[in-house]
Amino acid sequence: MSDDTPGTTTEQARTRFFEGNEHFGAGRLAEARASYQAALALVPGRPSVLANLGVTECRLGLWAESIDHLKQATAADPEHRDAWVALGLSSEALGQWEPAAQALQQGMRLGAATAQLWLSLALCQLHLERPAEALQSLDEALALDATLADAWSQRGSLLRDAGRHAEAALCFEQALTHGADESLHRFYLASVRGGDATPPQPPRAYVETLFNEYADDFQTHLVEQLRYQAHQTLLAPLRESGRRYPLVLDLGCGTGLCGQLIREQADAVDGVDLAEAMVKQARATGAYRRVVHGDLLGFLREESTPADLVIAADVFIYVGALDEVFAAISQRLRRGGCFAFSVELARGNAELQLLPSLRYAHSPGYVERLALAHGFRVQKTWQAPLREDQRKPVMGIYVLLEPVG
Repeated sequence: MSDDTPGTTTEQARTRFFEGNEHFGAGRLAEARASYQAALALVPGRPSVLANLGVTECRLGLWAESIDHLKQATAADPEHRDAWVALGLSSEALGQWEPAAQALQQGMRLGAATAQLWLSLALCQLHLERPAEALQSLDEALALDATLADAWSQRGSLLRDAGRHAEAALCFEQALTHGADESLHRFYLASVRGGDATPPQPPRAYVETLFNEYADDFQTHLVEQLRYQAHQTLLAPLRESGRRYPLVLDLGCGTGLCGQLIREQADAVDGVDLAEAMVKQARATGAYRRVVHGDLLGFLREESTPADLVIAADVFIYVGALDEVFAAISQRLRRGGCFAFSVELARGNAELQLLPSLRYAHSPGYVERLALAHGFRVQKTWQAPLREDQRKPVMGIYVLLEPVG
């Protein structure tokens, strides 16, 4: 900060400004912010003070405040590189992808091109559905730092989604080499290498994170864009029968689509979901007696109250191997009850298959074998679409089982 104007106010502002710099350099961010705020109160609109205050607030995670100050700073001084970078990072943190991308690009044009910033730009471009640009940004990041595991991981996911599975596998291997989460990236590798042993389950953190992030847009995206219909198709014969169910268990209840369809035929509907954000939405429907945040095996085993209907609509695609699930349901389902579920139809001769979409698929033979092993009789089974993927129907197997005896 410099000023040719003499006077006590300017000197006081300069003192507080340099005091803020000292705090910032020592990592005392809260104290630095207070000093910069004091300086700004003395010299309102000063670009250097606005920039340092905004950068500090970015580091503190005060994104909205940071953006306000950094917009003022970059308007007054368009060449302030660090202000542009912090503006981009703060905008990214708030999910403001287009402003974030523009600010990051401006900061890098001014000389702030680091591997981590190229990665941040790539993430913004992915959210903006610009995969070609994102791939180029990831390549720039890795050219600067070939040990950046997150960049290898994102590059692998992008190539997997583009159907370039062999290249994706190489990226996931590089991510593992450089310290990426092992269970998650072994899972990713298996999805693009058909010859690899299929992991019996996905990493719990992957499923939980996926649906917590997806929760706000889940129902709109699923029903309107993917034309999801598994809940309606699965429950249609049960609703047509008019049968009443004293206790229904809805496994992987999501936002409550199944609960809302079956509640008029139930005395009580209990649900479970791994994603806390989904649980909150299901509870808000009013269709459930209770909704538990947890995994479905724990939910099934925590009580012994017999259930009359157990539902799992398009849920087992994120469960994988189903032997333990069938065993637990066989212990909870009342004689004369019904276990209604869908699975995605496996390709070729595979019984259990992890697809590049990171969903599991199951064969009719696998379902029949588990049903027989766990004391179930097939009441009804049929094939029909579950949802769409790139405007093409994804076929599923719908199954109604009943306990033998």
